[in-house]
Amino acid sequence: MRRIPTAPLVLGLSGLIPFLWGALTHVVGPLADWSAAALGARFTGQMILQGYGIVILAFMSGVIWGFATRASGRFAVAAYVASVLPALWAFFMGTGPAGPALQALAIGFAALIALDVVFWRMRLTPPWWLSLRLVLTAIVVACVSVGAYA
Repeated sequence: MRRIPTAPLVLGLSGLIPFLWGALTHVVGPLADWSAAALGARFTGQMILQGYGIVILAFMSGVIWGFATRASGRFAVAAYVASVLPALWAFFMGTGPAGPALQALAIGFAALIALDVVFWRMRLTPPWWLSLRLVLTAIVVACVSVGAYA
């Protein structure tokens, strides 16, 4: 693995803000009250974790699809099929009551690492990809789990 370029690192870390905010406002009552009043309920606690989690898991499907375009032979079909799984998981499992949906999203993000590893080993990703994904995924799964279990 190589050094993560600055732009993907900064943008990736910035993308964690809604997850961190959601986890924080889920466990800190006064902050949740302020957030709900100032920003609205959809930007607070479980609601932001669930909504943003669905969006990002679907976004990651698109990223994996992009890597699949670099595959060839028999692996290409499997790569395309695998690339749509995170979006389908988010759509079918990430909706509904917040607790079970957040549990499902945590599982989806954790499982996405398996796809990242496969695509990285096939050299379909940038060399630094897995370094970035491991850090981001650990934080995302922790935040979503706070919303699901705290």
